[in-house]
Amino acid sequence: MLTPFIANAADATDLTDWGPLATALGAPMHQSGVYMHEGPGIESGIWQCTPGLSRWEFATNEFIHVLWGAMTVTHDGEDPVEVSAGSTVLFAKGWSGTWEITETIRKVFVVF
Repeated sequence: MLTPFIANAADATDLTDWGPLATALGAPMHQSGVYMHEGPGIESGIWQCTPGLSRWEFATNEFIHVLWGAMTVTHDGEDPVEVSAGSTVLFAKGWSGTWEITETIRKVFVVF
């Protein structure tokens, strides 16, 4: 079995067009990415998205590490948190709120 490997995830150019972000609340947001693993109960890869406001309600956990870009994350009923390059975040199952991407963002993710 081949070991999935991306030498420099921040500079990877082989992302696939994933179309418009379904959870966008205003102007269309464009997303692209690549999966490193897709399997029962877990998926991982790289995700990139253009600026805009979107609403999220997590039915699973998602761990992210931001490679570049910036966003403001607001969990319902809580204060906003600034997330940018170098930030690592865990969105636990049941998390709901908004992501306002202010600079095109690229993240490494694991959904489990």
